[in-house]
Amino acid sequence: MNTIQEGSFLTLHYRLAGPDGADVINTFAGPPATLSLGAGQLAPAMERRLLGLAEGARQTFSLAAGEAFGERSPELLQRVKRSLLTELGDPDADYQLGDVVQFPTPDGQGHYAGVVREVGEGWLLFDFNHPLAGQPVSFEVQVIGIL
Repeated sequence: MNTIQEGSFLTLHYRLAGPDGADVINTFAGPPATLSLGAGQLAPAMERRLLGLAEGARQTFSLAAGEAFGERSPELLQRVKRSLLTELGDPDADYQLGDVVQFPTPDGQGHYAGVVREVGEGWLLFDFNHPLAGQPVSFEVQVIGIL
């Protein structure tokens, strides 16, 4: 029987739900996902739950608060001057609470996101924590194929 191992290439359906049970991601109603285990496409705690599952398996896992996306870190709340936002992005942007803003990585090769938490005179407070950091999640999976 073919089971999931480190480095396996998978086709699967999965559902990730937050602490309120609402779907964050759900592929069951559409095409399945394909991923390579260990490539960082899923949180390591979720990948560990997949190890040893066989083709056709369907399981739901509960991950404790902080296990899937880490604990919330106060260091990831940062004030950013509006002048920097103007320099990096749209100078006419009107930022509101809850807006998600993309920032370039220092090497310019990628992006990371922050959520506007406060708007002040000449600055905005961004939360760079993962939205599910410090929260329990539910992870349901149905393994379709393993290579």
